[in-house]
Amino acid sequence: MKEEHVDLLVDPRSAHPLSISRRDHVRGDHIIEGELRDPASGATYPIINGIPRFVATEAYAGSFGFQWEQHARTQHDRHSGLAISARRFREATRWPASLAGWKILEAGCGSGRFTAHALDTGAVVVSFDISRAVDVVGGHFGRHDRLLIVQADGYALPFRARSFEGVYCFGVLQHAPRPKELFLALCGMVAPGGRIATDIYPKTLGRYWLNTKYWIRPLTRRMKPQRLYRATRAYVSGMWPVARLVRRVPRLGPTLVWRLLVADYSREFPQAPDEQLKQWAILDTFDMLSPAFDAPQTARAFRAWHEQAGLDDIEVVWGHNGFEGRGRAPVTPARAPA
Repeated sequence: MKEEHVDLLVDPRSAHPLSISRRDHVRGDHIIEGELRDPASGATYPIINGIPRFVATEAYAGSFGFQWEQHARTQHDRHSGLAISARRFREATRWPASLAGWKILEAGCGSGRFTAHALDTGAVVVSFDISRAVDVVGGHFGRHDRLLIVQADGYALPFRARSFEGVYCFGVLQHAPRPKELFLALCGMVAPGGRIATDIYPKTLGRYWLNTKYWIRPLTRRMKPQRLYRATRAYVSGMWPVARLVRRVPRLGPTLVWRLLVADYSREFPQAPDEQLKQWAILDTFDMLSPAFDAPQTARAFRAWHEQAGLDDIEVVWGHNGFEGRGRAPVTPARAPA
């Protein structure tokens, strides 16, 4: 972290400003190893490998830390040669291409597939995750002057409230223990007039009630990530010749492959090489079966969250990963009723 980035951080328990109490290893103006301290309470938080750490464990997100170590680059546009992540970031946020002067909060960085595109806007990007995926992102971007990576819990955010012009959270909410509470916490980070963009899995007939992953998840989500990943890789590899044949069925082919518990993106990305599609299938099949929590929502419920947060310009639409939600924080907060 850069020394100046300490101004973006607060103690997650007291909301007091933090100071740098130790600089054990410094490169230029980046602190590689050190410590942050709340002068009022005396609470301390380590900086390890350039990343402030506000949690001691990965809690419910251990499977995600593991999967992003295994697939650190699989979803990155520079690795795939496709503009998949750039397109999703652009279409899901609807933000301008140039955001110089903005501070953006990325909630749940994963492997950093969207971090790259947030940085391309020229904004200062603060990216956090509860899992060790933060180390994967640190490996990708190193000591970027406009990037602060933080390991933190979304339910105890170590950031100044209402201080980000943009907040986004993709592929994360449904995997939190209390998705609505996390969403509202993120809304509290949006500056007056700022924007928030999120998405969530849909609770619909086809994507939930008839989705075979929810039939098997009661078993797989209890497995150790390493064991489940080995089983997933073996299963997808064994089923891949079958998937190639089934996806040729007119209209229904790729949907049938998904029902066989093999993630299939051949319809969305027909130009992708077969081996690339297979690696995405291994990653996303594991991603379907491993999370401790998976709580899709109806469009009505998702919109109600936005309304409860007091957002303006609310838009809930079908998007890349289910329902996408966008909103704007009011410039003047609403007054509580007398």
